[in-house]
Amino acid sequence: MQWNDLVQQVRELGRYRTREQAERVLRAVLPLLARQLGPAERAALAARLPRTAAPLLAVPARASAAAAQPAGGASTGAEFVDALAARLGSADHAAARWDAGSVLCAVAVAAGEELTGRLIASLPPGYALLFGRAELIPAA
Repeated sequence: MQWNDLVQQVRELGRYRTREQAERVLRAVLPLLARQLGPAERAALAARLPRTAAPLLAVPARASAAAAQPAGGASTGAEFVDALAARLGSADHAAARWDAGSVLCAVAVAAGEELTGRLIASLPPGYALLFGRAELIPAA
């Protein structure tokens, strides 16, 4: 998959009017996702996405110590959406949820079922739906 293909997939899933809108959202979501994942998951995801995405999945050096633990201090799905809204300069939680879902569904296609399952399993509750998957709750 090439970068343009990923952007186009996000554009179609999110029904964005322009390629620029889709790319802006994609470039906002990937770094936020990277901060929620452990090093192994980030590396596996980077290997499945276009090379252009790799720098977006890199965690800054100052954050690398905190990111060494997979999902140790990770945000819930709702907190992730709130952070995305702030990053995009929007107060609209519903729009940010749509944006996150558009990107993460495209990421799920590129990553494949097995890796997507691993990513969701490594994240706190609330992410499965953003990846376009059902979130099953274990029986009590």
